[in-house]
Amino acid sequence: MRIGVILDSRLSTSDMNELGLLAEKYGIHSVWSASYIDSREPFINLSQLASQSNKINLGPIALNPFDTHPIRIATGLLTLNELAKGRANIVIGGGGESLQSLNLKPVRRVKTVEECIEILKSISPGNPLEFNGEIFQVKNYNPFWSTQRPPKVYVAANKPQMLKMASKASDGIMMSDLPAVLIKDIVEKVSTHLESYGRGEDDFQFNNFMAWSLYDDKNKAMNEAIQWLGYRGLFRRWVITTFLSDEEYDLIEAHKKEIYQMPILNTSSVDGIPDNLLEKLVDHLTLTGHVSEVDQKIEHLLELKEAGLTDVALELRDDPAASIKLLGEKVLPALNP
Repeated sequence: MRIGVILDSRLSTSDMNELGLLAEKYGIHSVWSASYIDSREPFINLSQLASQSNKINLGPIALNPFDTHPIRIATGLLTLNELAKGRANIVIGGGGESLQSLNLKPVRRVKTVEECIEILKSISPGNPLEFNGEIFQVKNYNPFWSTQRPPKVYVAANKPQMLKMASKASDGIMMSDLPAVLIKDIVEKVSTHLESYGRGEDDFQFNNFMAWSLYDDKNKAMNEAIQWLGYRGLFRRWVITTFLSDEEYDLIEAHKKEIYQMPILNTSSVDGIPDNLLEKLVDHLTLTGHVSEVDQKIEHLLELKEAGLTDVALELRDDPAASIKLLGEKVLPALNP
């Protein structure tokens, strides 16, 4: 199973480059940068790393075709891919916090993402693109200068319709914060879709986005993981009730506003929710603990690998250099002996 790291999209270009080169040194497969509304522009912020690295894959996660036209996404991606000499990839999604911030309505979400994927996958240097979709139309798009290996295009997908579409149109999926039991079910369903479309699993990637918080101070790790629970795909009953009761989920849902406020208020507790319930969420949705517990986290990752995961994307926050070192020295050799 390949390991990728998701670096804080608010890091400077020089910091992104330094950490990305460190990840490359330790054999990490990929570096991802999120595209939040208040983050640095991901294509530009990864450009220095693209130019100075040699092996590591890199790209933004997850752009959407509602706030950025697919052709503008394509131009940024192909430029980054040129700098990286064919190592740029991208994750396309159908939502994100930018839609809420900009009051954009994701009408016909699956179809819109599908057409975006089709546009990105149809670009061929020297052959002007003509695309007449239900959502997007493109005439005479001809990036003749883009001669590198085409980027891989993945879909941020967890639910049935998006998964089926991704099976037909994309190079893989990136799920988010899913336990092994749900990953196994999704892998089996997507494999069936791939077969129906005449595709094999060999060229399709199954990735899962997760938080990684292992520090010398376990309290620090737990506080960080709890603080960011709202951004861990928390408010999905179909996920959370694999390990909590419906009543416990109702309690979580009732305190959604307070949970989202935790990073802003720099707190790791919510009035009305028992601390042990928040800790249970951390245990099931993240990879968190003391550095001495790394073997337990490796076991968790091996369970995900057994469920069919080919890749994992680990979000790093505080002290990403130490996390990259731990992943390179302890985790990678255990996952791929």
